[in-house]
Amino acid sequence: MTQTIEKLRPRILDIFDHLHANPETSWNEVNTTAFISNILTGNQCTVKTFEDCTGVVGEIGDGDFTVGLRSDIDALWQEVQGTFQANHSCGHDGHMTLALGVFLVLKEMGFRPRGKLKFIFQPAEEKGTGALKMIEEKVLDNVDFLYGVHLRPVEEVKDGQAAPAIVHGAAQFIKGEIAGTDAHGARPHQGQNAIEIGAAFITLLNGIHLNPSIPYSVKMTQFFAGGESSNIIPGRATFSLDLRAQDNAVMKELTKKVEKVAESLAIVHGVEVKLEPGTCVAAATVNDQAQEIMSEAIADTLGEENLVAPVITTGGEDFHFYTLKRPELKATMLGLGCGLAPGLHHPNMTFNKEALLSGIEILVKAIILTFEKYGGEGPLHD
Repeated sequence: MTQTIEKLRPRILDIFDHLHANPETSWNEVNTTAFISNILTGNQCTVKTFEDCTGVVGEIGDGDFTVGLRSDIDALWQEVQGTFQANHSCGHDGHMTLALGVFLVLKEMGFRPRGKLKFIFQPAEEKGTGALKMIEEKVLDNVDFLYGVHLRPVEEVKDGQAAPAIVHGAAQFIKGEIAGTDAHGARPHQGQNAIEIGAAFITLLNGIHLNPSIPYSVKMTQFFAGGESSNIIPGRATFSLDLRAQDNAVMKELTKKVEKVAESLAIVHGVEVKLEPGTCVAAATVNDQAQEIMSEAIADTLGEENLVAPVITTGGEDFHFYTLKRPELKATMLGLGCGLAPGLHHPNMTFNKEALLSGIEILVKAIILTFEKYGGEGPLHD
């Protein structure tokens, strides 16, 4: 297998360079979808695209047992050296390269799955809505095992090491509005001060207490009130909230507490406090069987000494909607160490591209192991 990967090395790195140089933001990944589709169809892979969204699914093999490999395909929109642009600073260019590399290596090896193997190139992970769209499109129907991958920052997993699971937390973003009445600065009794209500909101949010053994947080991240005239007490304001929790049950409880705070403030101050839930992502549910297979593949590729414990992170990933909506799905995400610095979402993020080759080998071995252990009968290679 190592020789096969080395043979394909120039092509794999060319794929990365192309994807890195041509980033596209969530739901706009038109050229990225076409690029991936062309590689898959050019190698006798059955391909499915979608009429109303970007993304592509490749499928090889036939049978009831199905293994999926998922990659996200979108880039971030951020300021890079003074200019706002699409930018692959979350490693999705690497994730796509890994998935395409796995496909090309398996084809070169003459791999024939004991069932079906799906390559899921999912749009809009950064919006937290892409996985839900793939579920709506029934992409995950009848998938038994699902693997994902995410490059990890150097402070989490060192270059040359890998983790068999990433335990992401849940996240919920909420937009809000305080709708009161403006008043003259000398007559505060004639209106409501949205700034004071916002300050009270922050105080009450800080007073929310849940089970301390499970990490959680809620904080106000934006607040806008008032205009140019400093003698007007603003009755209206808009704000944003960021909620985090390490499991989905705690996130549900936390969200209810925030709603109660908003309701209480509205009653006490005689205003309307509107909350509009925005993007959300689910906390991870890792399957023991999937994690065990990934551990075995990592140890076989990098050595037992470079197999590290699952990464627990407060970051979010919409991959975990797959297991939330399909509880029977056996899933885990490979956490690949690659010297990633200064950090995820940093505009100048870089990583060691050589780690992609190791990541491909790990994922190929995990897929083959899954079919060996849980698939049907028949040879895995021509």
